[in-house]
Amino acid sequence: MVEGLAPVDPKWIDVTSHCSTLQVEEGEDGTVRRAVFKKCPGTIGICGIIQNRFKIDTVAHMLSDGFTREETEDALIELNFLGVENILALRGDGSNYEKPPLNGRSTNAFAVDLVKQAAELRRGEFIESMSKCASLDFCVGVAGYPEKHFEAANLDLDVRRLKEKVDAGAAYVVTQMFFDNQKFYAFVARCRTAGITVPIIPGLKILRSVNQLKSVPRAFYVELPSALTDEIHESPEHVVEIAQRWAETQTKDLLNNGYHNVHFYVMVDRKFN
Repeated sequence: MVEGLAPVDPKWIDVTSHCSTLQVEEGEDGTVRRAVFKKCPGTIGICGIIQNRFKIDTVAHMLSDGFTREETEDALIELNFLGVENILALRGDGSNYEKPPLNGRSTNAFAVDLVKQAAELRRGEFIESMSKCASLDFCVGVAGYPEKHFEAANLDLDVRRLKEKVDAGAAYVVTQMFFDNQKFYAFVARCRTAGITVPIIPGLKILRSVNQLKSVPRAFYVELPSALTDEIHESPEHVVEIAQRWAETQTKDLLNNGYHNVHFYVMVDRKFN
């Protein structure tokens, strides 16, 4: 998959992470589901391969849920050693959220706490004294939700939580996928009013099947515009062509409005040839 992407010169590739053994995967028929899997290779290994074999910057997803602060620190030290300089700080899916820390180890309850830990490492503040270890200067991104996080009571509260993550040290925001640019522009305006000044990168996805008209909204809590769904229902055999054209129109509009970086959500099998 990476060999196929390399010729188009992507500026970065996100590498996801998962608490426990849960993964959101996309089937050959386009359906999206959560499945049990074994992490082999893991996020750190994949980042190392992409960063050093393909010479493409990677953004490693780091989760607070399901990992201790000690495990997070170890992972960041390894990523730093591999030359990876970018992470996306996320809470995770919540499946391990209520579990107590193991053997007295500490945890990051929320993504904002993970951002704070990265800021501490940037200052050279490790969990235990490590005089021979240099500070770790990661560029930290966080997630934003133009249609609000599904657990948030309202969008205003969600934006306030996002502001807390930015104030803690996040350098940019990448959004959940959306299919209506006006929702993104309204979200950005709300963020700017709240005092969020960092770059906000729009996230897009190209649908692959009629099944995704149901599975994508269910899995990612986003709304699909009627114009898109109506066209697909009228010509289901052309779903990919329709979806590509829709994403292309979104992208051109974003570029024309000054957004020169777009993040495409592509769920792929973790295999490298």
